[in-house]
Amino acid sequence: MTVQQALRLLAAQGLVETRPGAGTFVLAARTARPHDYGWQTSALGTPPRRVHGGPAALRTTPVDTIALHAGYPDRELLPERLVRPALTRAARSDAAVTRPPAAGTAELRAWFAAELSALALPHISAPTANDVVVLPGSQSGLSAVFRALVGEGGTLLIESPTYWGAILAAEQTGVRLIPITSSPNGPDPEELDRAFAQTGARAFYAQPSFANPTGACWSPELSRQVLEVVRERRAFLIEDDWAHDFGITADASPLAAQDENGHVVWLRSLTKSVSPAVRVAGLIARGPARDRIRAEAEAQSLYISGVLQAAALDVVTQPAWRTHLRGLRRELQSRRDLLAGALREHASSVCLDALPHGGLNLWVRVPDSTDLSELTRDCGARGLLIAGGDAWFPAEPTGRFLRLSFAGPDPGAYPEAARILEAALSEQRG
Repeated sequence: MTVQQALRLLAAQGLVETRPGAGTFVLAARTARPHDYGWQTSALGTPPRRVHGGPAALRTTPVDTIALHAGYPDRELLPERLVRPALTRAARSDAAVTRPPAAGTAELRAWFAAELSALALPHISAPTANDVVVLPGSQSGLSAVFRALVGEGGTLLIESPTYWGAILAAEQTGVRLIPITSSPNGPDPEELDRAFAQTGARAFYAQPSFANPTGACWSPELSRQVLEVVRERRAFLIEDDWAHDFGITADASPLAAQDENGHVVWLRSLTKSVSPAVRVAGLIARGPARDRIRAEAEAQSLYISGVLQAAALDVVTQPAWRTHLRGLRRELQSRRDLLAGALREHASSVCLDALPHGGLNLWVRVPDSTDLSELTRDCGARGLLIAGGDAWFPAEPTGRFLRLSFAGPDPGAYPEAARILEAALSEQRG
C-alpha cells in the first residue's frame, strides 16, 4: 500500500508514468521553456475600461490581519446551524438529480413574492410567484436587467456613489452611466427628473434601503417623490434591496411594495444573509419587462441549481430564521457602534458624518490630499485591509473616501484598526 501511494503521488507530480501491462517508468526530463503569449495582444485588441479597486472588497484575508474591506459578513453572523442541515437535506432530496424550472422553483418564487406582498400597501395589488425570477446571485441579475431594460449603448441613471458591482455590470453590458448625486439622505428628485429629461433615459438604478457604500436610507417622502418622477417619465426604477436583512435601527422599506404598474424592478439576494455558498437571489418584475429579464437570465445560466434553491428555501422558512435575524440586528448594532467609537477616539483624521440605520459598512471621508492607493498599501503592510472609495463612483470621485466594514471578523481589533489608519494618514501628511 505504501508503494502504491508513493507511485500515485509521483504520477500526480508528473515524474513517472504507468503503462498497463508493462510497468512504471520514470518520465524523461523536459527542458523548461518560457511561455509565449504575445500573440494574444493583437488577437484580443484594446481591453474595455475596467473598474479599478472594486474587487478589493473580495480579497482573501491573510492570517493575523484586521479586515475592514470585506463585502460579506463574517461567518459568526451567518445562520450556520441552519445552513448546514439545509444543504444536507437538499442533497438527499430529488433536487440533487432533477433540473428545476428555468424561472426557479415554484416554492421559492412564492416565498419571494410573499416577502414583498407582506410589505405592500392595502390598495396595492400584491405580486405573485409568476412575477418572480430566481437568479444565481444579484450580480448576474443586474447584468440581465441592464441588458433587458437598457441595452448596449443605452443610458442608465445611477446613484453616485453606488455599488461598484452595478457599475461593473453596466460597463460590461455596454451601458452609458449618468451619475445622480446621492447625499446621506438619498438623491434629489428634481435632479433626477432633469436627468431623465435631458438624457432620455428610461431606467434608474438605486438602493433606497441602507445603500452600499453610504448606508443612506430614503425617507417615505423621498420614496414617494422618486416614484412619482419615475411614473411621470414612464421609466423603470431598478431597486437593489441588497441589505433587506441587515436593518439595525430601521427596517428595509422597498419601493416595490408601493408599485403595481411595473415601474419598479425589485432585486433581493440571499447570498450575504444566508451564506456566500448559497448564491440565490430573487427578482420581481411585472409585464413584458419580466419576460425580457427572464429571457436574458436564462441565456446566461439556463437554470439555477435546485439544491441551492431548496437549501435557501429551507433556511428562510425555518422558525429559527426570524430568531437569527433579531440576533443579527443586535450584533450589527454593537459592531457598528464599536467601529464608529474607535474611529472617533483613535482616528481624528477620519470624518464620519452619520451612523447608518442598516447595512454592513461605514462610509468615511479622509483628507482630500490623501493618496488612497498609497494609504491602502501602507495599512496593508501594517496588518489592516481597507477599501478605497473611488471604485464606488461611476464618474470622478467627489472626495477621498473609505468604505469600512463592521461585519468582518474580530471586532475586538477595531480600536487597533483605527490607530493603524490614523498612523498611516499622519505619515502621508508628513
